[in-house]
Amino acid sequence: MEILRGKFMKHEYRKHEKGLYLPKTKPELITVPKQKFIMIDGKGDPNSNSFAEKVGALYPIAYAIKNFYKTNYIPDGYFDYTVYPLEGVWNLSDKGKESNKLIKKELIYTIMIRQPDFITEEIFNLALENVKNKKDNRLFDEVRFEIMEDGLAVQIMHIGSYDDEPQSFNEMKEFIKYNNLKISDLRHREIYISDARKVDKEKLSTVLRYKVLKI
Repeated sequence: MEILRGKFMKHEYRKHEKGLYLPKTKPELITVPKQKFIMIDGKGDPNSNSFAEKVGALYPIAYAIKNFYKTNYIPDGYFDYTVYPLEGVWNLSDKGKESNKLIKKELIYTIMIRQPDFITEEIFNLALENVKNKKDNRLFDEVRFEIMEDGLAVQIMHIGSYDDEPQSFNEMKEFIKYNNLKISDLRHREIYISDARKVDKEKLSTVLRYKVLKI
């Protein structure tokens, strides 16, 4: 690590990574590179207190990592950045898959916040210990650091309520069918560009993504 000197240009994902975070409202094919995340697993209704508590365990760690340089040392390759948006990878339990309608309590998820490439597991562990020394949250021990690579994917920007997402998923499936692709993982990814606490549900912006393969 290097001693902190001077100021750093801030990396804004909305400006510098538009292809990943601000796609069109029509399906498109992209390649998602290898990315680093802090994440936590869960099951149940995303409107529940349990889900909110898991989200609440991620953000203090994300900001502790972002502010790591304020300890007078910075990681090699450091640059200032805006904390990335919350993401979720969603699936259903076996019981949920047997139903003809969505049973939210049968949802299985991993929610996560992306980290810049210069962040290492060592930095994550140091930031985690720092947060645990300042705040008491039993869920901190469930948060982990992991690298993921989605690769080839189809994505769309969904505008509107989360409950209306099936319409956008159907558009994606049609795109996949007519472009000689197939879904490689029945789980899907959601990236929450809007803050649901501050934005009307009709105006929410959510990136939806399926991992795919060429046929």
